[in-house]
Amino acid sequence: MSAPSTGGASRDGYGAALLDIASDPRVVVLEADLGKSTKSCLFREEYPERTISLGIAEQNMMLVAAGLASCGKVPFASTFAIFSERAFEQVRNGIARPGLTVHICGSHGGIHTGTDGSSAQSIEDLALYRTIPGMTVMHPCDDLSARHLTAALLTHDSPSYTRTARNKTPRMYDDETVNSLEIGKGSVLRSGSNVAIIANGVMVHKAMSAAEELSTRGIDATVVDMHTLKPLDTELLDRLAIECSGIVTVEDHSVIAGLGSSVAEHLSQTNPTKIKMLGVQDHFGESGGSEELLEKVGLTREAIIAASESLV
Repeated sequence: MSAPSTGGASRDGYGAALLDIASDPRVVVLEADLGKSTKSCLFREEYPERTISLGIAEQNMMLVAAGLASCGKVPFASTFAIFSERAFEQVRNGIARPGLTVHICGSHGGIHTGTDGSSAQSIEDLALYRTIPGMTVMHPCDDLSARHLTAALLTHDSPSYTRTARNKTPRMYDDETVNSLEIGKGSVLRSGSNVAIIANGVMVHKAMSAAEELSTRGIDATVVDMHTLKPLDTELLDRLAIECSGIVTVEDHSVIAGLGSSVAEHLSQTNPTKIKMLGVQDHFGESGGSEELLEKVGLTREAIIAASESLV
């Protein structure tokens, strides 16, 4: 893959995707006072008659979305990741339990949110939604992949949660390679036989940078963008466990019940493998710059390199 280009934030991809699928009259968009931040405002500007602004009422928004889904609509509901958590019971009982297809987007997730502080830094959202039966959970790494995967939800027949980010990240895809992405299938960005680095979201570009440095040290690393946490690409994991000496998982999320846990849960039953999990340990974040906070919690290129070297 060629060197990444500077792109937009994954939230920009979400907003663009809503316009991509707007020609389907079933698509309706719901906001909880944060349309400008989640980028659903782009749809509202063009299709105000199919946009419902519910104010700061996330629990109500989820149940309104459930009602629309029960009438044949395809609702896309967005808010900040941390605020979606206050509607967990409504998502569980009002959307997922009756099997209604509602697509939720939680923006501004993770430590990467930065100066908003610990109260706004959702480091447990992916873990929460993973526990809901039948729920698809995704965390794209750039604006193009977020756009492609969000648009793919139009024909996806189960409820979903997608986390997006506020800050811009380098693009891992271009207009051609992004078309290969599938919900539930990990994307191999770089192939190597010594160690596998599995990342998602804002950590994917750091994983790629670490792999390039590792190659100068004689270590050949595979890099996987595991944009879908559920359903997990277990076939790919089984292959990597056989081909590589170990696996490093990297996520801007709690190490409890996130990407690393998902990988370990599966491989412990099929191909027990040495795994190093990089993520937020058992504590809250704090206010600070995005890169400053990632460094403080050990989510850096250097940490990925060190973890990879320890497995080879």
